[in-house]
Amino acid sequence: MLWVLFLLVAWGSAVVSCTRLCLAAVAAAQPMEAAAGPEPEGRALSLYEAAFLAGGERRVADLALVSMSRERRLLLAHTGWVTVVDPDGRDALERSVIAAIGPRGQSPVPPVRAALAAADPVRALADRLVAAGLAVPAGARANVADAVRQVRLACVVVLATGVTALLMVPPASGPGAALAWFALPLLLTASCLVIARVEVHPYSHWASPAGQQLLGRIDAPPRRPVAQRAGGGADAEHDDGELLTALAVHGPAALPDPALRAALRAHWGH
Repeated sequence: MLWVLFLLVAWGSAVVSCTRLCLAAVAAAQPMEAAAGPEPEGRALSLYEAAFLAGGERRVADLALVSMSRERRLLLAHTGWVTVVDPDGRDALERSVIAAIGPRGQSPVPPVRAALAAADPVRALADRLVAAGLAVPAGARANVADAVRQVRLACVVVLATGVTALLMVPPASGPGAALAWFALPLLLTASCLVIARVEVHPYSHWASPAGQQLLGRIDAPPRRPVAQRAGGGADAEHDDGELLTALAVHGPAALPDPALRAALRAHWGH
């Protein structure tokens, strides 16, 4: 009956990991429920707020870079470098962009994005959204993500110990009893992962359920053909507004300009 020891390991891993996931999900929901007031019917998200709720600090950095590039105050090259054209930022976030690029006025995009994601204006934006109950606190996101990874690891442990135990079961006894006992912790961990995907999944990203509700009200087409762009005036401003909204909500893949997509996809050293 040595295989019973492996069964204890399997059950221990499953129970501990699933309990931790449940506690992390409850802890993530409580601060947001306390912060959220009545449903914000008249609340409208700014572009930077939408960018944070949809993609976090990195999405805010991408939006700032593309917004300044569209206004010809930055040059974003497809090679992954950004160059300052106008060194005068119009607000704290734009000044943080210029400071992140550095005194030489030129830098690869990845370190600029990393510095901007940690800048005070972005942290202040995140704090405001968390206080309003629209964003998930960073600690809660990390706890839930770690708990989900632990449940996945426990699922692997259950499978590994189950296979090992089956090899140790005497042929005369048959594998039926061992299979039944190991099926239970496997079912427990698999069920927790499915529930986490459906119920806990919103808490693993940036937007709380209330924030996701506001994001869902934004009409942002994922792509818009470049041929439909107007040459100037109000139409051009409207097109830029749609482009930036699509970037905020859907990310760089929504940009119609391949050069901009290449610039934002650049990795360190490009």
